[in-house]
Amino acid sequence: MPRGNSNYIPRPDGTFDAWVAHYYDAVSIWWDAQGLDPADLAALKDAWVAWQEAYPRHVAAQAAAESARAAKDAARAALEQQVRPVTNFVQGYPKTTNADRATIGISLRETSPTPAPAPSSRPLAIVEVNGRLTHQLRLVDESTPTRRRRPAGVQRAEVFVALTAPGQPAPSDPREYRYIGSVTRGETTLSFESDKGGMQAHYLSRWVSTGGAAGPWSDTASATVAA
Repeated sequence: MPRGNSNYIPRPDGTFDAWVAHYYDAVSIWWDAQGLDPADLAALKDAWVAWQEAYPRHVAAQAAAESARAAKDAARAALEQQVRPVTNFVQGYPKTTNADRATIGISLRETSPTPAPAPSSRPLAIVEVNGRLTHQLRLVDESTPTRRRRPAGVQRAEVFVALTAPGQPAPSDPREYRYIGSVTRGETTLSFESDKGGMQAHYLSRWVSTGGAAGPWSDTASATVAA
């Protein structure tokens, strides 16, 4: 047993309560057997009696607090369950204004979302000839050419094409290109009629924001339409 310190006294209250009851009885018996004055144990007895009164009160109060906390949590959960459907009704009611929502203390609704600005970057078109009269067009952003994801705020890419005879340059005016569709998934397959075999297909594209604003034109991407 350790000597010269108080490590022998258990720290947890429950263990201490059992230990000190045995300690007091054993010390009292030993004191009497030695013929020592019982009055010298008066302070120990008073402290022991005070502990016997205080510890059960503490245990009862702790149990009551746990019970009260459980009751509180259950009451809150039940109240929140009633709050949510009422809030949903208020939020969806046609005459509810944001002033009403602020007064009630619920979330405000976006009344006029800020439209996304026109994209500042350009698409980079990669054309692959997969077979006769077919082109596979893949679009990435020029600032992140190794990634397929569109820039933030971009909804789609508009794709335009112009066809020229072999060896002829691509038109320089975007108005000479024909709109052929929008690409949202980053790639598309284009098919040509048989009489277009051997011609040169020149592609222009541009990003369009979620608000409908168009960005700058891409560089021209060209490929032969395999006959």
